[in-house]
Amino acid sequence: MKVAITAQGSSLDAALAPRFGRCQYLLLCNTAGGDWQAVPNPVASQPGGVGIAMAQYLTKEKVQALITGNLGPNAARALAAAGIGAYIAQGGSATAALQAFVEGRLEQVTGPTVSAHSGM
Repeated sequence: MKVAITAQGSSLDAALAPRFGRCQYLLLCNTAGGDWQAVPNPVASQPGGVGIAMAQYLTKEKVQALITGNLGPNAARALAAAGIGAYIAQGGSATAALQAFVEGRLEQVTGPTVSAHSGM
């Protein structure tokens, strides 16, 4: 399964990013093979609509699940429409969040966890 993790750095030891659309990096991980890659946020320079644009990017990358700190309403709707499962983790490293996901210990959400433009 291809999983995207929002991170504050480009390694699996990086801290989990609390925001989806404005994270610094996406870590794209294959849970079956264990391979992964770090991608600088491809939509970070956009002035608005980053949650939707990020969901579109994840769809293009054939991501099946997302692990992040929070989701706004537009991002949550876009992810749901794309069939990408969203899982919330608080703090810790990307590795710890991925391990919690694999072990089934993360909460899947079907809606927003924060209001629009949270953290701006």
